[in-house]
Amino acid sequence: MEQVAQMLLRERLVSPELLAFCPALEPAGPSQEARAVPHPSTADGVLALEADLLRLGYVLSAPLRNRLCELSPADLAHVGRALIHGLLARVGGHVEHVPLFRGFPDTVPADTLEFYVRRVFTVLLQRPEQPCVLCGKVATVRPVSPCAHLVCRACWDGSDFSACPICHGRIDPADPFLKPAGAGSAEAASGTVRVPDRFTLLGLCDDPDAWARDTLTALLSRRGAPRAEDRTAITTLIGCFWPRSAEWLPDRIPARESRAIALAAVVQRGWFEPLARHIDSATDALRLLWTLMGGDPGLRGRPPRRTGIPRPIRRAILAALDRLSLPYLVEDLLRYGEAWKRMAEVLHPHEFHRRYPDAALAFAVVRGTPLERGTPMADALLARAAAYPEVLYLKGGRLRARTFAGRVEAVLRSDPAQALALLARRPGELLRRTADLARRVPAAALADAVRAAAPRVSPAVLIATLGRMRTPPGGTRMFLPRGGAARLWVEPDTRAALPGAAVAAVSVALAEELLRRASALAPVERALIDEELADLLAPIAERSAATSLVRLPRGSVRRIPHGNRIRLFLHWVQPEGVQVDLDLSVALFDDRWRFIGLCDYTNLRLARSAAVHSGDLTSAPGPLGASEFVDLDVPALRTIGGRYAVPVVFSYTGVPFDLLDRGFAGFMETPKGLFDPLAVRQRFDLTGSAKIYVPFVADVRSRTLRWADLTVTAFGRFHNVARHGERLARIASAVEEAFGRGAHVTLWEVARWHAAARAKEVVVRHRDGTATRYVRGPHEDAAAFAVRIGNRSGGEDVRSLDEGDCVADFAALLRDDAPVADGAEVYALHPERLDPAKVRFLDALDLVSRLAPAGASVASA
Repeated sequence: MEQVAQMLLRERLVSPELLAFCPALEPAGPSQEARAVPHPSTADGVLALEADLLRLGYVLSAPLRNRLCELSPADLAHVGRALIHGLLARVGGHVEHVPLFRGFPDTVPADTLEFYVRRVFTVLLQRPEQPCVLCGKVATVRPVSPCAHLVCRACWDGSDFSACPICHGRIDPADPFLKPAGAGSAEAASGTVRVPDRFTLLGLCDDPDAWARDTLTALLSRRGAPRAEDRTAITTLIGCFWPRSAEWLPDRIPARESRAIALAAVVQRGWFEPLARHIDSATDALRLLWTLMGGDPGLRGRPPRRTGIPRPIRRAILAALDRLSLPYLVEDLLRYGEAWKRMAEVLHPHEFHRRYPDAALAFAVVRGTPLERGTPMADALLARAAAYPEVLYLKGGRLRARTFAGRVEAVLRSDPAQALALLARRPGELLRRTADLARRVPAAALADAVRAAAPRVSPAVLIATLGRMRTPPGGTRMFLPRGGAARLWVEPDTRAALPGAAVAAVSVALAEELLRRASALAPVERALIDEELADLLAPIAERSAATSLVRLPRGSVRRIPHGNRIRLFLHWVQPEGVQVDLDLSVALFDDRWRFIGLCDYTNLRLARSAAVHSGDLTSAPGPLGASEFVDLDVPALRTIGGRYAVPVVFSYTGVPFDLLDRGFAGFMETPKGLFDPLAVRQRFDLTGSAKIYVPFVADVRSRTLRWADLTVTAFGRFHNVARHGERLARIASAVEEAFGRGAHVTLWEVARWHAAARAKEVVVRHRDGTATRYVRGPHEDAAAFAVRIGNRSGGEDVRSLDEGDCVADFAALLRDDAPVADGAEVYALHPERLDPAKVRFLDALDLVSRLAPAGASVASA
């Protein structure tokens, strides 16, 4: 069982519940090995499990099937239920979806206004023991539980409604009003069994300990900020394999958020030694404290509720702070001054001013502590501060600090050349300010400084800088503070164009550094890369990315599925005692972003059937929760003049998404029945402190969608399209402009760097399905090879990728339908048919993070 559970973890189904099943799957003992033929009921059970998996689009590999056949019938049933539940959870099919109108889309009212008037009329005029005010029938009016609205059983069809028809709140499932549902929609009544057109192969993990060690090491070695599912995986792996996992922590954890999660997991188990090795800045300690208190290690969103920290952990954190250089410690604390003031009330640094004097001094600066000479603590701290006259000074009885950022801003206005020299001390800051410096200093000097600083900077910062340098001004600028979860805003880009010489020189320097790093990786004989990867942007920071079925970096473009009908879905469960009303809505705009129409609870049908809403549920108590759907007819949307369709999830009651017990959304392509797991093309979680979520912007004219993944904070309650329509148009149009223009670094370019620097031979699959082979020349360097591949020069046509001489050792693909060698490194956006036991999967963040410099002190993103 442990092997199956680990396999589920490898498939990103990380859950402590699955790991709880592990004792049932110990390696087969002598008595099990002697059983040559599986128990008949076990064999039947495996066949039944395979049939269920086939209906979901999954097949068992031979080793996994053989291992399942060795289980007892009881263990197989246990494993099968967990496996099916976990696979359904990936697409959102593990819950029961019951919309307001159970016969959706057929029974949705044609006139939303008339439907609303009937409800209001009933609320205002209906009285107990009186005939129905709508139909006049006697003895048909009864209250429903628990809202007690008076509902006429003749006017409102209890077999179609799944909630109170007046308030749309969930009611007691045992209420007599809720009659058993009939045949429902024509799709559900047909009983058609959907035959999958693609299958995902499920493999067996032979050595769970080795897999867990390798997975944890890989997660902690990444230089990019971890996604939500990666954070869960780190915590789960350390906890489930403790204390063995203590030996798996690498000597250096470059991503600071991953570092905080791992340190929190180990210090909670009483192991403090890693703090001395892994905390090299005050912000590292702050991330750790936030994580211990249940907050976001990225320091985003609301501060966590302040809780007590055990005294040994407090001393260990203060000791780690005290070891840092005082100037950097003071500046780092001031960067998050308000947060550190809160944490000081937990750490009590002044109680330890003799043992940890630098930590106590830094907190005195941040808190503005009055220091009157004559007291032991004040005299000790002032004497210590006197050793740093360039950084600290006394004013009004309180210590003040001169920060690096302040010195840079002061000198930048008067002497840009001096500012460049000052920024050279901090390579990460220099790269982030490169675009601004390009307008102030000579191109050659800037390129030299960038070339010297680049080897110490993370690949994410290099790629972000390269994109900023190559993107011309104009259009709209979009700002996403702290990952886009607060006060997102847009404005016209009125900046002056960057000097061409600076753009060219800096771009060459950055590309050379990234190619140099790729050349240091293990060489391969043959690489296979997909030209369609040009539609996917290189991920820079995915800390705020929603956990999703298909991982698309923000700004990437994908084709709308071929079917004419797209069904959006939303599901949520409210916490006990809190009413949460989420609304799934779609706003439609023309090609000039003028509003065309909407489909939401105020307009259940747009242009009769161009968009159809399943009805507004206003509460979602567990365990059932609530589900809403919107059907989109793509040709019909074009017919009524629409071009951009913008789906939005609103929290009408103003409850942030992170308070939900469960919340996710997604879309299906031409589903069979209400919810068809095989038709799900994307599913994503609703998380964070936001109240508005915009997953993507669909261009129904070109049949493409741009992944936006924007969570937006709003104040108050009663959020809907009518209130935020103009804002939605600005945000959606800014997404199209900000990501659709310019020269952003794409996954195609990153894959080309890998291929040109590491492979002797590169095969490129083009958008039309043809392929070209490029062979590196005897004296051709990586930069020239990469340019030749990008320019499509000097290659030979490949007749078929199925031929043996096209099998790749490194592949970056959109689809998994190309030949790769056993043990190959493979990135595939859709990797369903590749055996995870035979290839080494990479994701988009791996392609970027593997370009990090080895063994250097790196300025991270």
